[in-house]
Amino acid sequence: MEGRIRSLFLILGLGAFSPLLIAAESTSTDENKDQELKPVIQPEITRREFHESRIDSENFEVTVFFGLLSIEDFGTNPVYGARFAYHVTEELFVEGTIGQSQGGKSSAELFNGNQFTDEERMFNYYNAAIGFNLLPGEVFPTRSVTYNSDLYVIGGIGSTTFAGADRYTINAGLGYRFYFTDYLTLRTDFRDHIYTFDEFGEEKIAHNLELTFGLSFFF
Repeated sequence: MEGRIRSLFLILGLGAFSPLLIAAESTSTDENKDQELKPVIQPEITRREFHESRIDSENFEVTVFFGLLSIEDFGTNPVYGARFAYHVTEELFVEGTIGQSQGGKSSAELFNGNQFTDEERMFNYYNAAIGFNLLPGEVFPTRSVTYNSDLYVIGGIGSTTFAGADRYTINAGLGYRFYFTDYLTLRTDFRDHIYTFDEFGEEKIAHNLELTFGLSFFF
């Protein structure tokens, strides 16, 4: 009988204190959540403001260029010309180029005398190519100014008139654009003009390396 009375009092005591225990447990859980949600250190991030150069929405690009052309076995000479491009997408563009240079004396001519006239030494070429922008990026000259840029690969086919003959030519290379404004860019191009040359009795593949700088206008 005494055991039943003790059990009854124990049950009544736990029932009376259970709301207090639940409230204490809830308060402890809320405090733990607050400690987990609040970081120890509050970072203060100040975003730097800059003015980004705008890109013209037009897709046509005209470039005038000059530079140096190494005509295989005929020396390195000035070259100049023009390019016309159409940007199909932000990454893909097609381009046509015309250029002109003049070769010097070949190694054989230094010993045997001139074999080509001044007109035959004129190096004229035109080609069509497809370019792909690999790494569009940004350049930061100062903390508050940024300019857009492109690194691209390009390749195509065309024709070269040199040493009294028209030669089927393959061209390939790399280029870089630096956007000054929304319509004006600076371009640097490195190309290799490849054709078959057989003027000295032995047919060989000639590599004519070209490095040019140009100004481009978008419209």
